[in-house]
Amino acid sequence: MRVFVAGASGAIGGSLVPALVEAGHEVVAMTRTPGKEAGLRAAGAQPVVADALDAAAVRDAVARAEPEVVIHQLTAIPQRLNIRRPERDFATTNRLRTEGTDNLLAAARAAGARRFIAQSFFGWRLSRASGTALSEDDPLDPELPPRLRGIFDAMRHLETAVTGAEDLGSTVLRYGGFYGPGTNIAPNGAMVEDLRKRRFPLVGDAGGVWSFIHVDDAARATVAALDRDVRGIFNVVDDDPAPIREWLPELALLVGAKPPRRVPAWLARLAVGEHAVAIMTSSKGASNAKARRDLGWTPEHASWREGFRAVLA
Repeated sequence: MRVFVAGASGAIGGSLVPALVEAGHEVVAMTRTPGKEAGLRAAGAQPVVADALDAAAVRDAVARAEPEVVIHQLTAIPQRLNIRRPERDFATTNRLRTEGTDNLLAAARAAGARRFIAQSFFGWRLSRASGTALSEDDPLDPELPPRLRGIFDAMRHLETAVTGAEDLGSTVLRYGGFYGPGTNIAPNGAMVEDLRKRRFPLVGDAGGVWSFIHVDDAARATVAALDRDVRGIFNVVDDDPAPIREWLPELALLVGAKPPRRVPAWLARLAVGEHAVAIMTSSKGASNAKARRDLGWTPEHASWREGFRAVLA
């Protein structure tokens, strides 16, 4: 199939574009950075430069590509976040998930595409649902901390707009926290550096549960979603959601860092805010049962435990 990938030079693009090419698809890869064209061409794609927030430019780029499928991987998240003010670091990504999504949907329709696949994110989920591995149907906590509301409002817009595009046979993939090449959990990644400098503490009971996914496994799930022609929302995570108090010390050990410091919740609340304490103590992980069943996909790195070792050995 002829596939248009928006955000092809991002964290997942380095794995997704080659995976699509290897699967026999013809890939047109959009980036907003002219300097990244050569890398996309080397990966086997036809590069195109356009700003996803420029509706006319997107419409023209997609029309010229004449794709059967449009894949939306647009984000602009810095490797190192300012946890005190996440709304600032996510400001452009929020626009890409709202305006960018609307631009791509309109362009896909105008070009006659028949499928649309979009990236969402599972991490930092706060929910009153029972259990630690949530399904696609479990709701968010209706009273999110103020600094997280804009981030989740933007994702809600993306998911609602995409799943509502029934004429495009649309699919949303909620990826877990990325690790692997080009991410902040890699030999020179920002989280690894912060651990070595003891800048990533355990807050309170550190009971917040996170779900991870290797970028290669995320790419494979995306190709599976394309090949299976499935619709709806899917959690793309590994099999092993784990509390921060479990995975963070193990990651520190793997990178040769000292054990993370412990900070009481009340002190962290004063230093970085209620939202950060909630993420560290109350966030929920995800179940990948639906993706396994309906996509026919299984992660090669079934757990972050061996996945982290493979990436950081």
